[in-house]
Amino acid sequence: MAPTTPGGSRDRDQVHHQPDIARTARLIADPSRARILKALSDGRAVAAGLLATEAGVSAATASVHLGKLADAGLVVMESVGRCRYYRLAGPDVSLALEALAVIAPPLPVTSLRESSVAGALRRSRTCYDHLAGRLGVDLLDCMLKDGLVTGHDGSHSPEAAVRDAPSGYGHDVDYRLTDTGRDALARFGVDLLRLPTRRPPIRYCVDWSEQRHHLAGAVGAALTSRLFALHWLRYGSSPRVVHVTEDGAHGLAATFGLRSAD
Repeated sequence: MAPTTPGGSRDRDQVHHQPDIARTARLIADPSRARILKALSDGRAVAAGLLATEAGVSAATASVHLGKLADAGLVVMESVGRCRYYRLAGPDVSLALEALAVIAPPLPVTSLRESSVAGALRRSRTCYDHLAGRLGVDLLDCMLKDGLVTGHDGSHSPEAAVRDAPSGYGHDVDYRLTDTGRDALARFGVDLLRLPTRRPPIRYCVDWSEQRHHLAGAVGAALTSRLFALHWLRYGSSPRVVHVTEDGAHGLAATFGLRSAD
């Protein structure tokens, strides 16, 4: 029986339900829905028709899959005229997908295009609204080396990561900005005073392709947004893939000492 207050009303704040992991896992387990979610993992809204193409299914079938994902709260729909666009419901969905990718076996590569996309994703991609892949990992490494961020060394130790703590995966390491980091990001044009307070300033994701940490959280998102605003990054033709522009290669080297960009 659910607990009640002295007046007899149900105190909902004291009811703790176990998460229905199986229900969410069944939704993600469908290959077509998994491809749809991966296509949305850069945080942008994508037209339903393009998602059908990415999933390799008909528009009608994609609509059914998207309806199930929306009902489960994994995606949200936006109507623009007669077109429907979908995006992930939030960064936690992308974080969960990235964590699953760490332990998932690789998909077989059956074409030159799939091989090219796989290589591009490993090189540089977005994980919801922040950088991932080798570019994201190298950027965090440079920030740690230069003393902009402190608290850990960027390595991933599965046996030490706290996956069952209330704070959740990605909170067990105490990454934080140093005073040097705050000054450097302010000079770079990242307004730290306008970061959303509902989101942790710094959080990490375990990068599935590099098996190291990349920078997430509000700071990671704001830094990535600034890189796009400067046209140091541009989106690729495939979902989630990003490329470093010529200006970006020079700028990243001069600002962060990052010379491993494409």
